Amino acid sequence: MKVDAEGAGLDESRLGWIADHLRSRYIETGKIAGAQVAVVRGGVMGYFESFGVQDRERAVPVADDAIWRLYSMTKPITGVAMMTLYERGQFQLDDAVDRWIPEWKDMTVKEPDPNGGSRIVPAHRPPTIRDILTHTSGIGYGFENNDLVLGERNWLADHDLASMARAFGDWPLRFQPGSHWLYSHGMDIAARLVEIMSGLPYDEYLRTAIFEPLGMVDTEFWVPADKVERFAANYERNARKELVLMDDPTTSTYLHKPKLFNGGGGLVGTTADYVRFCTMLAVGGALDGRRVLSRKTLELMTSNHLPGDGDMSDFALPMGYGEVGFAGNGFGLTVAVSKGPQASGTVGSPGAFMWGGAASTTFWVDPSEELAVVFMTQLMPSGTFNFGGQLRSLVYAALV
Repeated sequence: MKVDAEGAGLDESRLGWIADHLRSRYIETGKIAGAQVAVVRGGVMGYFESFGVQDRERAVPVADDAIWRLYSMTKPITGVAMMTLYERGQFQLDDAVDRWIPEWKDMTVKEPDPNGGSRIVPAHRPPTIRDILTHTSGIGYGFENNDLVLGERNWLADHDLASMARAFGDWPLRFQPGSHWLYSHGMDIAARLVEIMSGLPYDEYLRTAIFEPLGMVDTEFWVPADKVERFAANYERNARKELVLMDDPTTSTYLHKPKLFNGGGGLVGTTADYVRFCTMLAVGGALDGRRVLSRKTLELMTSNHLPGDGDMSDFALPMGYGEVGFAGNGFGLTVAVSKGPQASGTVGSPGAFMWGGAASTTFWVDPSEELAVVFMTQLMPSGTFNFGGQLRSLVYAALV
């Protein structure tokens, strides 16, 4: 991959601190097997480097075109897919979901009872598209709408997007729509809405509306046989702080095309592909002459949609989970939105937006700097180390 630090307005010597940090703190100590970092500014690749191994058991070094599990970094792609349909007049943000999914009519809410139990009451209003895209609909993550369960694949196995979306209509919401923030299957509901509005299977719509225009040639819901050698292993950190294999790339369920195209966490892809996606977002919605979104639609997507320009920490349920810190961040349509360095306690710009994935992948886009940063690794759970915060310190230190 061609790299031009000076052309990107970055200090090459300071960018070297990224490698020093990752090698000494994580690779050489065995905390992670491998990683990849890309930094783009003004559409120019200023930094790209691979570290360690993508398959520790077979001693395979991280390839520049390694394929990673994106998990929840799928969500912003789903957000962009929805906004391409918004631009065609298919919906407004405050349209009720039940306009497309009738099973969502007359939703109920499970709320605490004053006597200490719980009771089922009618929802004050139907969940809207804005609600599902901002995790404020009242649905949750996991079987029977309980809190986040990273093993949700087990109960999803028998569903496609259509049957999953219908199933949620039978379960009570966790709270009244719009009143709280709770990480959820909202983007899977959005993926089903894309199918209904476009008339295409979700994977096909992503291919034609996003992947092909942006040249994202390796992003898909499964890994074909001719790409398996590029697929990274996935690891977890056990109670003894040891790195252990949890998903072997040669036997992974990702080797087979799934029944359900998980719009909230099902994609795999390369750093190069995700960089192209983020670069499009950083420079106003188009890349190499191919426009995916208008500048104003992108502004709508990446504005804070929490009531009163609120903070995620004010709206997230107790013990709630997210791929970034809550303090100092609002939430847009599928992405967290920074309220600035003073509010968040990290270097950056107001309006920068970001998200991450369950295997510790992360990205952020800073439109004011035309900056996009992508970090890939495969370590679960994602909150083990603060890769995002550390990389912000390192990357912003290199801006010229």
